Amino acid sequence: MSVTTIKAFYNDDDILMNAVKKIRSEKYHIEEVYTPFPVHGLEKAMGLADTRIAITAFMYGCLGLIVAITMMNYIMIEDWPQDIGGKPSFSYLENMPAFVPIMFELTVFFAAHLMVITFYLRSKMWPFKKAENPDVRTTDDHFLVEVEAGDNNEELTNLLLETGAVEVHVPKK
Repeated sequence: MSVTTIKAFYNDDDILMNAVKKIRSEKYHIEEVYTPFPVHGLEKAMGLADTRIAITAFMYGCLGLIVAITMMNYIMIEDWPQDIGGKPSFSYLENMPAFVPIMFELTVFFAAHLMVITFYLRSKMWPFKKAENPDVRTTDDHFLVEVEAGDNNEELTNLLLETGAVEVHVPKK
């Protein structure tokens, strides 16, 4: 059984949302949807799982906090303790209130930067990567839905036209 990917073009985001819901209700698998701007609720309509980027952000923030505590303890307590303004730096706990802004900043710094790097790697969007956009119109004013058809191309094509597609492209065999 050969799997064919059919491309359907839409020119309105509301029609697109209704079409995605109809296609999914008919038990077809949507490979990808290309839009010129983010469409609210599209990921739920497509049945995509929630992202786990918040969990990684928390872990990266904890890493930043550990690095901040270790760095400040080494620099200010062990390596070069100083008497600043009559306050000796003999223990970390006595001086911790002064270190809170540094801990906060490094927590945010690590979470933000490592989250962006993780997003780019997970999305396979590294520098100098060629764009994978199948049609230039999806960056301007059209929406594209790629659907796996299997062997019933005619039935799926009719469904896509019924849902409001302005164009349907079926690849030649």
